[in-house]
Amino acid sequence: MRILQQRKRVLVTGGAGFLGSHLCERLLAEGNDVLCMDNFFTGVRENILHLLDNPHFELIRHDVTFPLYVEVDEIYNLACPASPIHYQFDPVQTTKTSVHGAINMLGLAKRVRAKIFQASTSEVYGDPQVHPQREDYWGHVNPNGLRSCYDEGKRCAETLFFDYRRQHGLRIKVARIFNTHGPRMHPNDGRVVSNFIVQALSNQPITIYGDGSQTRSFCYVDDLIEGFVRLMNSPDTCTGPINLGNPGEYTIRQLAERIIDLTGSRSELVTKPLPSDDPRHHPGQTAPRLAAQSPPGRRPAQDHRLL
Repeated sequence: MRILQQRKRVLVTGGAGFLGSHLCERLLAEGNDVLCMDNFFTGVRENILHLLDNPHFELIRHDVTFPLYVEVDEIYNLACPASPIHYQFDPVQTTKTSVHGAINMLGLAKRVRAKIFQASTSEVYGDPQVHPQREDYWGHVNPNGLRSCYDEGKRCAETLFFDYRRQHGLRIKVARIFNTHGPRMHPNDGRVVSNFIVQALSNQPITIYGDGSQTRSFCYVDDLIEGFVRLMNSPDTCTGPINLGNPGEYTIRQLAERIIDLTGSRSELVTKPLPSDDPRHHPGQTAPRLAAQSPPGRRPAQDHRLL
């Protein structure tokens, strides 16, 4: 008598976004049933068109700020606009997405006894006074600035996750995501890599805010997704928060100059004032823990370096 193999049922909120679509691909490749949920505010259908014919993939248009009633084994909560242009468009809704979204997904996880992953952000550190940032650093965040809807919303979501663990015994995983690049980045999301590439390809002046000495790390998307999956599959005692990113750190000016070189662009560099609360340093400094349970000193497997 043939025994059917039980597939894991996985919900990915924000599944039609840049990171979510890559995560859905990875989960399907591992033999899971994937329920992709997105309200398509920043996610686009084109990101997951190639998955729609897969019988183990299901797409639902739904806003995470409203409860969802499904039966799943695991939840990856990625739903939230992540670039300043998008999250500042409707800051109240951004905060609701982080906070109400976390409450709704945690409530679902509690009801169905699912393990749940929160896509947090390096922005919880704000404009850090400690460099590099370890996970035990509490951050230096402006609670009422233009970026606060995102920064404080994600900080509150982390609080909810750990309170649900303490109060209800939920199995949680929290990852703090640093700058990531790769296929399906939104070309007009206002983030530095996509901005510079679009400007360079059209030979427009490349805009640097400040003097360009502020630093960032740049992680390739496949490495980040590897970190997501390994963290989710780690022992229940490994809750995070865990920084996920690339350990290499580069100035914004270095990035702009490298993109001009790679594209053969005639673009020139122009400077503008630094935006409000823009952090000076944001390296993914704990990339040895890029994947939970990986050997000490692990580095990103993909050498898709911009610099």
